[in-house]
This record gives sequence, structure tokens and C-alpha cells, in this order.
Amino acid sequence: MKKYNSSRLGAETAHATVSRFVMGCLCLSFLVLSGTSVLAQQGKTRKQAQARKNRPLDEQVQRKGVTIWSDGTRMLGDLYLPKELKKDERLPTIVFIAGTGGTKKGFPQKLGTLFAMAGYAFLAFDYRGWGESDSKLQMLDPMPEPGKDGMVTVTARAIRWQMDFSDQVADIRNAIAFVSGEPHVDSSRIGILGTSYGGGLTVYVAAHDPRVKASAAQVPGMGGGRGPKAVYRAYVQQTQRSRAEAEPVPYKTGAPGGKMSSYAHMRYNTAKGIGYSAIEAAELIKTPMLIIDAGSEELMDITKNGGLVAKILKKNGVDVTYHIYPDIAHYGIYRERLVDATKMEIEFFDKHLKTKKD
Repeated sequence: MKKYNSSRLGAETAHATVSRFVMGCLCLSFLVLSGTSVLAQQGKTRKQAQARKNRPLDEQVQRKGVTIWSDGTRMLGDLYLPKELKKDERLPTIVFIAGTGGTKKGFPQKLGTLFAMAGYAFLAFDYRGWGESDSKLQMLDPMPEPGKDGMVTVTARAIRWQMDFSDQVADIRNAIAFVSGEPHVDSSRIGILGTSYGGGLTVYVAAHDPRVKASAAQVPGMGGGRGPKAVYRAYVQQTQRSRAEAEPVPYKTGAPGGKMSSYAHMRYNTAKGIGYSAIEAAELIKTPMLIIDAGSEELMDITKNGGLVAKILKKNGVDVTYHIYPDIAHYGIYRERLVDATKMEIEFFDKHLKTKKD
């Protein structure tokens, strides 16, 4: 397990550009990513998310709005590319995996610009029911008989802001599938980058999707520390939901509490996580991985999350780089250490995606 050495950073223009660009964002980062997680509170409704303006682009970068179909539902995404591209040029590509409440108009706008300036295609998207993406639907009345064309009119509830591992794994895999068909994407050089809640999803997808050639997770929640009681509660919840003894899909119930209460618009759907384990999935990973943790992490025990996954990968002989910033808490990755972490991630992907391997 290699430790990161900042002296290895070269003087490449792309890396110097990262510092200049990110430093200009730090003040805003502090405002939107401080302890109350104001960023996660923006765009709670689809209409609000649509009204939120994109950041101005650097003159070297282009942004393309895309529609991704995931299990019959539209997801909205933004694809970032260098502006100057040769007709047949195909780039290594990063698919961003958002954390709790994260949307494509938030933190990924910074990363998309930075990675595009470093020579990557970069896709950020909103999960189904998050941000600008269409909602999943729950029928409230018995379904009438469809017409000859299969069409049916129903009364349905828009299901939004679900933290739903099984559906979001599908969303990520469909995002990878979509970007694989883009004309300037080299589908043999795809990496994934996840943050916070998305870090565990990153590990799971890296373990199960052969299209992923390298992955990075920052301040990741892997679900470590959840014991047999939590698993039992999930099965009880599944029984209750299947029998309509509880809401079939959490709508009024399921809001996070405690340290996560700032995400009160989100809904946990614990029953949908049965069989999902990022920790167990780590045993299957064969491709390189970077994990960045916060030494003063307040939301989880890093030794049972990012640190544990790093140990598993090291034990299995996987090329893993594990780095801890001792001076930050969870949200410091978006503030004090934003510059350093972004440089580290670009350097990692440069090493593993910029050169084609036979």
C-alpha cells in the first residue's frame, strides 16, 4: 500500500492550472460546503434544481448537457470536455459519483472543469429522483388495464431523494454505458471518482463493472461498522414495506437524523440495501484505487471504512494508494484540502488512464 508523496508532483501545466483555478473557488467552497452542508439543501425540487445556474466555464472547456436513460427513467448529466479536440481524438474519461444530496450543478462543476483542463472527458449526472433528473414513480391506485399500445394513465407520486444503493448502482452503470458511446471517449480508459456516500458506491461498482479501469474515493462511507442488528432491521423493514405495514417507499419517513440532519430532504431506504456491501465488494477489486480520508472525520470511523478497504486491497495485492489528511474533518476535503486532493486524483488517473495498456 503506497503512501502519497507530494514531491512526486511535476510542474505540468494542467497541475499548475488546478491550483490557480481552485484557489479562486475556495471562498465560495467555504460558504456552500461548511458544516451545515448548505450545498445539499439547494435544488430540493426539480424546478429549483433547473433554475440553479451553472458556473461560468473556463475558456478552455466545453460543457454538453446529456440525457441518460436508467431503467426507463431520464437522468440529466453534464459532460465536460477540452474545447480544442481533434476530430478522432478519444480521451480517458472520469464518471463522477455523488455523495449525499450531491448534484451535477454543485461540486462536480469544479472537478469537471479541472479534469477537462487536464485532458479528460468528465461526466457528472443526477441520480434518478435527484437534482434535475426525472423522478421514479409510485402508483397510488390500482393500475387500470393498458390500451392496445400499452399506454396507461395513472395517479402516481414522484419519488425523490432516495438513498437507494441498488438503484444507484444501476444509475452509475448506465452512466458508464452512456459515456462509453460518446465520440470523444475512449471506452477502454474509464475511471470513476466518488465522494462521501458515493465513495462506497465507487468501491462496489469498481468491484463489479469490468469497464472501470481505475477508481478513487474521497472521505468515503463504506457502511463499515454496521453489524447484524442493522441487517436484521433491514429485513424487518422489507417485510413491513412488502405488506404495506410501512410506506412501500419512504416518503414521510426515513429522513436522516443526528449528524446527518442537515440532509432532512433525503430519505433512507434501508431495505433496498440488502445484499449491498462495499466492504465485501472490496475483496473483488483488481484495478488500481486511490482512497483519501480525513483524519478528524466526524461522520464515521475511517478504520472501518476507507482504511479497512485499503487494508483489504493491500492484502490482495491490488495497487492501492491510501492517504489521510490529519488536519481536516469530513467537509475539509471540499475546502482546506480541495487543491491538494484534486492534484492527487488527477495525478493518480494520469498514471493509470493516460497510457493505454496492452
